Amino acid sequence: MPRQRETLLSCLSGGNTFPRVTSRTPIMSTSPRPSAAPRPTPAPTPVPASAAWFPGDDPGRRLFAALGGLELENGALLPEVTLAYETYGTLDADGANAVLVLHGFSADSHAAAHDADDEPGWWEDMIGPGRPIDTDRYYVVVPNALGGCQGSTGPASTAPDGRPWAARFPRLTTRDQVAAEILLAHHLGVRSWALAIGPSMGGLRALEWALMGPEAGIGVRGLAAIGTAAQTSADVIAWSHPQLAAIRLDPGWHGGDYYGLPDGQGPHAGVAIARYIAHTTYRSGSELDARFGRLPQGGEDPLTDGRYAVQSYLDHHGDKLARRFDANSYLVLTESMNTHDLGRDRGGAEAALTQITARTLVVAVDTDRLFPAQQSARIAAYVPGADGLRVISSAHGHDGFLIEFDQLGPMVREFLEVEQVRTHP
Repeated sequence: MPRQRETLLSCLSGGNTFPRVTSRTPIMSTSPRPSAAPRPTPAPTPVPASAAWFPGDDPGRRLFAALGGLELENGALLPEVTLAYETYGTLDADGANAVLVLHGFSADSHAAAHDADDEPGWWEDMIGPGRPIDTDRYYVVVPNALGGCQGSTGPASTAPDGRPWAARFPRLTTRDQVAAEILLAHHLGVRSWALAIGPSMGGLRALEWALMGPEAGIGVRGLAAIGTAAQTSADVIAWSHPQLAAIRLDPGWHGGDYYGLPDGQGPHAGVAIARYIAHTTYRSGSELDARFGRLPQGGEDPLTDGRYAVQSYLDHHGDKLARRFDANSYLVLTESMNTHDLGRDRGGAEAALTQITARTLVVAVDTDRLFPAQQSARIAAYVPGADGLRVISSAHGHDGFLIEFDQLGPMVREFLEVEQVRTHP
């Protein structure tokens, strides 16, 4: 099987930079008085019990679709399902230019800025005028996944009894999430997707879309599965187990009933620890060694009570996620990923992959330890419309799909240009 590689980048090229926690040296007063005391470092702002979006909050550019009830794979019923989503560009009269973008675990519907006054999105360099997914040409739909916390129905949503669903929210599968997105496509009048594209957790859903969409009367002409797998591996499930436990064992979780608690009293410690674990799987060991080595953090001393720089880095990412996510959604989405098996009730993963009719782009990151490249190679080997495996060379591990735009962008652009010629010869 041909394996195509792009130019190898150094571990510091093209990457995002993250704030570095420094030693807590007091900032001296600028007052001319010689007796002025040092100013203390401000205390951190308490973490909210939940950072979910709630009705009444600023919707930003979100749109909302009320889709009615949804029966889940396990037989449970969600009586009212709403999906939050954002759109870019305009749907053509023939409906042939629609693109579905499916986000990863902790992202949401805001994939890119809509204008100069808008905040950047999580895939800013991929979506927009003149970008690989060109919004002057395509109508792009980005839904927040069912079970998420940024406007779509999830644990923070109101249940029929008027209280938040919380831990009562039913278990979801990847197929349940796609079933909700199929309802959204019908709601929007989309009859086919020129491309269904997703990285990581979004790739799990994109693969299911390639089979479930046509069964529901919605064509999927192009598929892009990026840093993903046909089945969630035992290794991924194993790494998820301590993440789930970290949240459920946090006294601030309160059995899932933490909504409405004062700031600082929710399960933010458990969410942060879960993120420490997850984020380590998102990056590569070689990158962490190259960036941090055994350096202490700032003026701290690891031989007493101080941290190493890599510990500070994880502390930053744990705190950052706790301030923008919801603990119960973390549980629901993690467990939904664990259910992913394209071959369940389809004769096995390889048999299911052979049933995909879409022209397919398969992309792996060579240092990915969450979804290793051999899992993408399996997809490329069995999907009839896959043109081999494309490989991003990156020091950054799984997160390479967010960082290496100079490699991924041209792959997506080229794939869509061929589709454009096929659709409009």
